[in-house]
Amino acid sequence: MSLRRSALTFVSLLLALFAPLLFAHGVEGGDAAYLERIEGVHFIPLMYLGAKHMVTGYDHLLFLAGVIFFLYRIKDVALYVTLFAVGHSVTLLFGVLAGIHANAYIVDAIIGLSVVYKAFENIGGFARLGIKFDTRAAVLLFGFAHGFGLSTKLQDLSLSQEGLLPNMIAFNIGVEMGQFAALALILIAFNVWRRSDGFVRSAYAANVLIMMAGFALFGYQMTGYWVA
Repeated sequence: MSLRRSALTFVSLLLALFAPLLFAHGVEGGDAAYLERIEGVHFIPLMYLGAKHMVTGYDHLLFLAGVIFFLYRIKDVALYVTLFAVGHSVTLLFGVLAGIHANAYIVDAIIGLSVVYKAFENIGGFARLGIKFDTRAAVLLFGFAHGFGLSTKLQDLSLSQEGLLPNMIAFNIGVEMGQFAALALILIAFNVWRRSDGFVRSAYAANVLIMMAGFALFGYQMTGYWVA
């Protein structure tokens, strides 16, 4: 019971930290002003902004935490994270460079559902319903959604066409670097947690909380869609 309470407290604190970011996620404030002001290639600053986005991207991190929750082998972690990175990169670059836009609230609502999907799968929800998904395909498809969500936010800015391609490549490299750094910390935390006897017992509660966070993200974005 003590371990379960500790897990619940840990995840609850994470969700509490993520909650204020509901209103700050995206590229806003000084970062948005900088992106709109620059002309030409700014490779290193764009890499930094990409990494910053991923490290503070609560929706990406919740989804990735769900994806690797029960992955114990490094090669499995590498496979799923690579699928997510490929999907994320394709729609981020293609969306911005080709000017393919969509309503940001709807895309972010789908991203919220991606968190719900993975947590529900982790607790065996789909298995009980007799529904089977190819998890690899799902991670890739939701990777497309996550990247497209960011591309819609970048397209809301007045970005200079001069140096746009190398700048977006730099931004995407930064996103992947930030993802690697955040993932390393998550893996370390999970490895410590998995060594405890109560991991299996507390894992169910943790995934329920992650699923609740996904529903909260979905509800917030749909509310924004209807009132915007």
